[in-house]
Amino acid sequence: MDLIQHKYVDTRGLKLHIAEIGTGDTVVVFLHGFPEIWYSWRYQMIAVANAGFRAIAPDFRGYGLSDIPPEPEKASFNDLIQDTLSIFDSLAIPKAFIVGKDFGVRPAYQFALQHPERVIGVVTMGAPFVPPGRSLAFAGQVPEGFYILRWQEPGRAEADFGRLEVKNVIRNIYILFSKSEIPIAEEDKEIMDLVDQSHPLPPWFTEEDLSAYASLYEKSGFRTALQVPYRSIYEEFHVTNLKVQVPALLIMGGKDYARKFSGMEDYITSGKVKEFVPDLEIMFLPEGTHFVQEQFPDQVNQLLINFLSKHI
Repeated sequence: MDLIQHKYVDTRGLKLHIAEIGTGDTVVVFLHGFPEIWYSWRYQMIAVANAGFRAIAPDFRGYGLSDIPPEPEKASFNDLIQDTLSIFDSLAIPKAFIVGKDFGVRPAYQFALQHPERVIGVVTMGAPFVPPGRSLAFAGQVPEGFYILRWQEPGRAEADFGRLEVKNVIRNIYILFSKSEIPIAEEDKEIMDLVDQSHPLPPWFTEEDLSAYASLYEKSGFRTALQVPYRSIYEEFHVTNLKVQVPALLIMGGKDYARKFSGMEDYITSGKVKEFVPDLEIMFLPEGTHFVQEQFPDQVNQLLINFLSKHI
């Protein structure tokens, strides 16, 4: 961890934090999810650097050590895509692999669609490519207490999270998202009420990890994080060609709750996803959860490095 360097890049009026390690000619850019941050890629960054690549992991605008935009409630996925392009240009990266997790999958694939000449390949974890304007989370009948619906409602998550210290919010979300069931609250409960305070952290997630995340979210808060992804899910990108032209790899945990979104399992296993991503490999880690890259870093690192080496 001490070998990871930290810097800031001026991007469209904001300073974005960048974590970086490795000196290889081939660059791998890691895009985090929620409630994650650059730190969620710590194992992968060190592994790909040791394999001869240069690893770069930004904190998205409004996350971690990056600047919060002046109006967080207006932040968009398009901002993240444009920020990624600015990072490429600022760091003189002509072309790179992009690795996305959770909601970071969307800007990863959109960047590949909009700037295919800048992308060697795409790796995603926790979610496949889904066409813009759609979300498989909402493909079927959705209960009122579904966590995404709750967090989309202005003010509701803010009040729910505000009852707790930031560290406990992160703790609760990590526990919830590590389960194989979709977080759904009863009508008279909030999402944070789903976790008993005596419930232990996942065995692969330490108190030190929790403190690292908490310190970053104490700095950034949750305003931007609630806007992107949750309140921007239906954002359109006006891209006419939705066929991803570069090779791709999807790594999913067998116990990832996202597999239970209506239609998700069929979309992945039937091959429908390959209508949009023809050159796609799909790998399942049977015991893996939504945080597969932190839970099983050695297995994920091997899959990742094999893919990168194959497509240099």
